[in-house]
Amino acid sequence: MKKVIIVLCSFIICYTLQAQTSAQIEQTPVMALGVFHFSFPNLDAVKTAEEDKINVLEDPWQSEIVAIAKAIEEFRPTIIAIELNPVEQSRIDSLFQLYKKGAWELKSNETQQLGFRIARNLDIDRIYCVNDMGLHYDNILNLFADSARLAALEDYFFKSPYRNLILREAGRIENIIDHLLFYNHPDQIRESLSGYLLHPFKYEETPGDFTGVDFESGRWYNRNLRIFRNIQRIERTSDDRILLIVGMEHLNLLNLFFDVSKEFEFVSPLPYLEKAKEFLKF
Repeated sequence: MKKVIIVLCSFIICYTLQAQTSAQIEQTPVMALGVFHFSFPNLDAVKTAEEDKINVLEDPWQSEIVAIAKAIEEFRPTIIAIELNPVEQSRIDSLFQLYKKGAWELKSNETQQLGFRIARNLDIDRIYCVNDMGLHYDNILNLFADSARLAALEDYFFKSPYRNLILREAGRIENIIDHLLFYNHPDQIRESLSGYLLHPFKYEETPGDFTGVDFESGRWYNRNLRIFRNIQRIERTSDDRILLIVGMEHLNLLNLFFDVSKEFEFVSPLPYLEKAKEFLKF
């Protein structure tokens, strides 16, 4: 009986300590806004045909972007993070300061169209570059250095029956707000992640090895964990609220990390995107 009591007391003490530790961590609200790349660099797996590209500097798309920015501003972010590598930080700092002074005209990329615009409107001093390209295992780096092995991986990548789950061509965007509403929806985000567990995840150089798993570990999982870590590194107070503007594919891991993290409170952009439709009417 004494042993049972000791075990129960130990359990209660551990549970209490865990609860106290959790309570001491203040969660920072984070909204991850998944976007397509406004300037259409076609560097990702999802490609856009030349005839389907739009010029976001022109209407009606420019009006939609202004409405989206205005709606997202109601989230009241105090920190804005973007999908650029930290080595770009000084360049972004310089361009943003020029924009705040009225000496820079916004380019078509989402970093400036949304990030710069929202930051200036809310009097935010800096925009943080938090992207990372991930780290590959040595066996994958060796594969990249071997032209025959790399060609075999590429052949699988382009001929796999699962290729359309990731390697697909985007159609023409007719309405930016509706497009973002669709791709920021939890069902679509979950569907997006499913492809990363099939292609090229299942690739094997020899039966039973983990070549595809190791490749995807660096290309996608490690990369998004590093982006998450870069966001953790941003100094913040209890009053801060973070807006992350990122390629929509990244939501399939980053939203999960934010949702389960004890440091962050995940905030969906969907209600704000719906609000953007209202702003567009005025």
